[in-house]
Amino acid sequence: MRGAWCLLATSHALKPALDRRSILGAYASLASLPANAAALRQAELETIQLFEKATKSVVFIDTFAEQREAVSMNMDVPQGTGSGFVWDDRGHIVTNYHVIRNAAAADVTLLVDGGTKLSRKAQLRGVDPDKDIAVLTVDDIPRDKLRKIAVGTSSNLRVGASVFAVGNPFGLDHTLTQGVISGLGREVRSPTGRPITNVIQTDAAINPGNSGGPLLDSSGRLIGMNTAIYSPSGASSGVGFAIPVDTLSTVVKALVDDGRVRRPVLGITFLGGQQAKALGIDAGVLVLAAPADGPAALAGVRGTSRSPDGALTLGDVIVDVDGRSINGEADLFKALDRKRPGDSVKVTVARGQRVSADGAPDDVVTARVPVDIVLGAADDVASVPPLSGRQRTPPIKRDF
Repeated sequence: MRGAWCLLATSHALKPALDRRSILGAYASLASLPANAAALRQAELETIQLFEKATKSVVFIDTFAEQREAVSMNMDVPQGTGSGFVWDDRGHIVTNYHVIRNAAAADVTLLVDGGTKLSRKAQLRGVDPDKDIAVLTVDDIPRDKLRKIAVGTSSNLRVGASVFAVGNPFGLDHTLTQGVISGLGREVRSPTGRPITNVIQTDAAINPGNSGGPLLDSSGRLIGMNTAIYSPSGASSGVGFAIPVDTLSTVVKALVDDGRVRRPVLGITFLGGQQAKALGIDAGVLVLAAPADGPAALAGVRGTSRSPDGALTLGDVIVDVDGRSINGEADLFKALDRKRPGDSVKVTVARGQRVSADGAPDDVVTARVPVDIVLGAADDVASVPPLSGRQRTPPIKRDF
C-alpha cells in the first residue's frame, strides 16, 4: 500500500487539478484487475485443456536407416525424428511422406492415459509423395489406448484466427506452440516437385521435428498438417506452412482404403521448363513422348521425334487445359489436381514447330489444335516404398 499511495501522491503533486472523479476512476480501475486476471486464467485453462486432450492423439516418430556391419549383420541406426497423429481407432497414423521417405524402419510412440508412453514398430499403409502425405499403421496397440484426433475443416478459415501446433521439434516430444493464421492459399513444393496448393501459413513456431504434426484451431480440431517452414537458418522464422485438412482427408481416405492414390494422368512425358526454354519454348509444356496405348496418344497428341537426318521435330506443346492457360508444368499440375481418372479434359496444343540439326529454327509453323483427352490413372509409387527394410529415394517423376 505504501508504494501505491506514493505513486498516487506523486501523480497528484504533478497534476494539482486532479479531481474527485479522477481519483474514483483510478480506484475503479484497480478494482477491475482481479476480474481481468481471472479472465486471463480462464484463457490459459482453455489452452491447457486443449493441449492435454490433443497431445494423446499426437505421436513421436523415430526413423532408422539400415547399416551393414563388417560381419554381415544388418542393424537399424537412428536417422531422424518427426511427428504424426492418430487418424482413427484402427491404428492408422498420419504423417508427412518426407519424414519416412528414406527410412528402412520407424517406431511410433504415443501417450496413453496416465502419461505412459507406448512405442511400437510402424508398418507402411501407403504414401502420396505428390501431397507429402504418408499413412502408417500400428497393429498391436489396444483400441482403447488410441485417441483419434478431432478432425475439423479448412474450408472456412480466416486470417487472424488462433491456431496451435503440437509436435516434437528437435526431438522434444509433445511440444505446444501458439500463433495465428497468417495467410491462406499459399503454395509449397512436394518432395516430387509438384505444387501443393491452398496451404495454410502460420506464425506458430514450427521447427525440424514438427513435420507431420497437427495444426489445431481454438477448439482443438485438426485444420492442417505442419509440413514446411520458410527460413534462412532452418529454424522457425515465423513463417510455417500446413497442408489443409480438406486435402489431407481426401488423400488419407484413399490410402487407408486402398493403400495408394490413383492420380489422373494424360499419358505423356514432358521436358522440364529450363530445358524447354533452351529449345525456344517460352510458355506451355513440351510433350516428349505420348505412348501409343496412353490417353494422350489415343486423342492424337504427338511427341517429340528426330528424323534420320538428325533434325529434331518438337512435339505438341500444351498451352491450355479446360480454358486454363498453361505456362509451365506447375500450371499443368494444378489443372489436373482436382480431376479424377476417367474425367474428360479439353486440351489445346501448339503444333508444328521444327528445329534443324544445328539447333537453328527451320520452317517454324505453329497451329493451335484442340483435343479431348479421357484421363487415365497411375499410382504415385511404383518402386520399393519406405519402411521396406532398406534405404531408398524414389525418382522424381516427369510423367503424367
